[in-house]
Amino acid sequence: MGKSEGRRRAVRMFVRALPALLIVIGYLFDVLTPEVFTGAPFFAAAPLVAAPLFSLRSTVLAGIAATAAISLLHVFQGDGVHYQALAETLTVATVAALAVPINRVVRVSGEKLASAREVSEAAQRAVLPVPAERIGGLRIAARYDAARADAFIGGDLYAVQDTPFGVRLIVGDVRGKGMGAVEAVAVVIGAFREAAEQEGSLEAVALRLERALAREGTRRDGLDAVEGFTTAVLAEIPHGAEVVRTVNRGHPEPLMLHADGHVEVLLPEQFALPLGMGDLASWPDRAREHAFPEGATLLLYTDGLSEARDADGVFYDPAERLAGRTFTEPCRLLDAVAADVLAHTGGESTDDMALLALRRPARAG
Repeated sequence: MGKSEGRRRAVRMFVRALPALLIVIGYLFDVLTPEVFTGAPFFAAAPLVAAPLFSLRSTVLAGIAATAAISLLHVFQGDGVHYQALAETLTVATVAALAVPINRVVRVSGEKLASAREVSEAAQRAVLPVPAERIGGLRIAARYDAARADAFIGGDLYAVQDTPFGVRLIVGDVRGKGMGAVEAVAVVIGAFREAAEQEGSLEAVALRLERALAREGTRRDGLDAVEGFTTAVLAEIPHGAEVVRTVNRGHPEPLMLHADGHVEVLLPEQFALPLGMGDLASWPDRAREHAFPEGATLLLYTDGLSEARDADGVFYDPAERLAGRTFTEPCRLLDAVAADVLAHTGGESTDDMALLALRRPARAG
């Protein structure tokens, strides 16, 4: 178990014990301090802490326990009918009673938030379905990690498709967040799937995506119509050939992880502007061909990986971190990368991260 997971477990255990701990602290404070001091605030805090964090039953039990504890304390101290003792007991009982509606409000809000999360997750899965584990003889794995655990929707995208021209794929990042970004993601992926089946070259697929985003830009108003863009890498793996062709539109370069642990950065033929920025400059796309031998794994990712920083502001370097390591399954590679990024950032990711890995299995014998 990693240090971050150990810290999270310790925090969870502390939170679970906090209401009981407050009651114990209140008792000790009242007994061990001069008579002018009272532990009533600690007793009152117990049901208030339980209300947003625990179930209704636990909240009620915390309130009963706190009220009973302060009542018995005053009885044992011999001031059961003293006006101050009665006031303190009534205060704790009142707070315990108020904790119940607080708990219900928090529960209802939580249920609404959970419903919103389910809708967001459903939208994300509809736009980014998990690819099959095997496509065109290649083993496939994909992963989408949101920067926030409660957020599912973002602008990162991936798609893999077996076409008459080979296995074609895209990994990209749409500027922006929320439903607007998901809408743009849907436009890019929809255009990609159609173009991948129809266009004879990867360059032509990129041109179709450029046109689709241009149409989307004219439909939108305001800032998105001016500044909307998508960084992307398009790739094509022809059937029966141990090569991969790539077109890079302003996106982090893919990596080729060879069977011997060597990591190759797949630099583009030429650096180009992201998709959707054709009004600023335009030149023909040029696909570059790279070797994709048996036992090698192609890794594509978004800048949530390459721009992840540690406490000192040092960027995560996937080529350097993966050098010398070998993986027999693409899913294991993605799990290892995700865990390594989490360790590098200390669990403080600030951007979504999409990962796509394709492995060419080695022939038996």
